[in-house]
Amino acid sequence: MVRLCYSIFPTKLQLLTSHTVIFPAWKTNLNHSRSADALRARARLAKPMGLVEGPGGLGQGGMAATLRDDSHESETKYEEYGYNAQLSDRISLDRSIPDYRPKKCKQMTYTDDLPQISVVFIFVNEALSVILRSVHSVVNHTPSHLLKEIILVDDNSDNVELKFNLDQYVNKRYPGLVKIVRNNKREGLIRARIQGWKAATSPVVGFFDAHVEFNIGWVEPALTRIKEDRKRIILPAIDNIKYNTFEVQQYANAAHGYNWGLWCMYIIPPQDWLDKGDESAPIRTPAMIGCSFVVDREYFGEIGLLDPGMEVYGGENIELGMRVSKKEDTLCNVYLQRKMGACGPTELLPD
Repeated sequence: MVRLCYSIFPTKLQLLTSHTVIFPAWKTNLNHSRSADALRARARLAKPMGLVEGPGGLGQGGMAATLRDDSHESETKYEEYGYNAQLSDRISLDRSIPDYRPKKCKQMTYTDDLPQISVVFIFVNEALSVILRSVHSVVNHTPSHLLKEIILVDDNSDNVELKFNLDQYVNKRYPGLVKIVRNNKREGLIRARIQGWKAATSPVVGFFDAHVEFNIGWVEPALTRIKEDRKRIILPAIDNIKYNTFEVQQYANAAHGYNWGLWCMYIIPPQDWLDKGDESAPIRTPAMIGCSFVVDREYFGEIGLLDPGMEVYGGENIELGMRVSKKEDTLCNVYLQRKMGACGPTELLPD
C-alpha cells in the first residue's frame, strides 16, 4: 500500500498499492468494458470535472511529477488538503505504480474459492481526484469475482464537489459497485468506520483511508490468510507517496509497535522472521496501524468493532491491537500485498 505523507501540514495522506492486475489498468479494467465507445464515454464524464483517466501522463510508474504553472490556486489547495491537490488533478486516476513485492510474492498462486471483500474508504473534505484514484486503483487491481462492493463513507464533508460530482461520477462510472454512505453530522473516523462496516455485505471487509493506491495482487494474500483463520487481522504493507510530487517511495519491511505515548510506529521485524530469510512470510506484530486493515466481517463484530466513544484517530488501532492480542487471535503484516509497498501481510499474532 502506498502512503501519501504530508510534511508541512498536520494531516497525513496514505496511499495503497495492491498487486492483482498484470496489464495497465486502462487496458485491463476487470469490471468494465474496454470498447472505444466506453473509453470515449468515460472521457466525457471525467474531463468536465477536471479529471484524467487512462494511460500515460504525469506520475506514471510512480515517478515524481511537477507542474510548470504553480499558482496561487496551487498554494491554496496545499493549505486546504495538506498535499498538492492541483497536481493530483493532473495525474491519471489509472496511473501505474512500481511493483515492490519480493520475487517470491510475484510467483505465488491462489485458490479460486477465496471469500469476497467489501472495500471501505473513509473521507472528509478530501480532494476528489485523490478519492477517485483510490477507487480506480482498487477496481483495476482486484479480480471482479472477489470485489463485492466499494463503500465510500463521507463524514459530513463541506466540499460541494464531493456531493454532486462524486455521486454523478461513481453512479455512471461504476453503477452498482460503489455505494456512498453520508453521515448527517461529523462522526469522526472511528464511528465512520463502524458505519462502513454496517453497510458492508461481503464476508471480508477492508478499511482504508481514501488517499491510497493499490497495486498488483494486493487482495489474494489477505483473503488467503483470513480463509485459513478467520480470527486474523491483516495489515497490508505500506509505501509512501510524497505529498508534493506524488512520487512513490519504497518503505522497508517492518512490523508495527507503539511507544510510551501509545503512538503506533514501525519497528524492526522479529528476529525469528529475519532468520527465515523469506520476505514473503507474514510478520507477527503486537500492534497495528489504523489506516488500512482487512478483517472477517462477522469476527470483527464478535470482538466489538472499534470503540465508538473515541472521537479522533490515533488510539483505536492501539486499543484494537491490544484486544486482539489479549484474545490470542492474530494480527499479521502481509508483504505479499502492498498498498504501494511490501509483498506479504503483517498479522497480529499472539506470543
